[in-house]
Amino acid sequence: MNAVNFDAVMLRMLAGAEDKRLLLHACCAPCASYCLTQTAPRTRVTAFFYNPNLDSAEEYEKRLHELRRLTEATKQADVLDTGYRHEDFAAAAAGFEDAPEGGARCERCFRLRLFETARMAKSGGFDLFATTLTVSPLKNAALINRIGSEAAEAFGVEYLPTDFKKRGGYLQSVQLSRQYGLYRQNYCGCEFSRRILQDK
Repeated sequence: MNAVNFDAVMLRMLAGAEDKRLLLHACCAPCASYCLTQTAPRTRVTAFFYNPNLDSAEEYEKRLHELRRLTEATKQADVLDTGYRHEDFAAAAAGFEDAPEGGARCERCFRLRLFETARMAKSGGFDLFATTLTVSPLKNAALINRIGSEAAEAFGVEYLPTDFKKRGGYLQSVQLSRQYGLYRQNYCGCEFSRRILQDK
């Protein structure tokens, strides 16, 4: 699976897709900044802000505000959000609180967010869905894409596999964050990743 060129797959799937609607799960504005440069010119994008993993309502609202500010500045996407639903993440993470960063808890978090994105894509009549999560050099794109494909099969909507970190995508997201003055957090968002950061 790691040998798959997800960048080439994405470009092939988006060829001639100008009239298709993409629901792009966005974890935050900095990650979305680069991902939108790759998707918005090729299809009609709605950024979907479903991030129940965030450790407080304040952090949720801060990141949502920055995503709205980015999309208003760039005119690349509309924004759809679900409201803060931390209980979704708490249920998914139960029993995995002490799992290592990048381990089983994170996989359950990816699954939670991608399955909800697939559900919303299907109910909203979107042609396909994707996620900005693969722009992070700390996240396993092959795992995320496998979960995305499982969600696509479960809900009957097409998944767009990506590896946005490739071709300097992550570094470009850092540069775009500076360009737009975006709040750039130093942890994924959950209380467990914050705790790990504080313990270092």
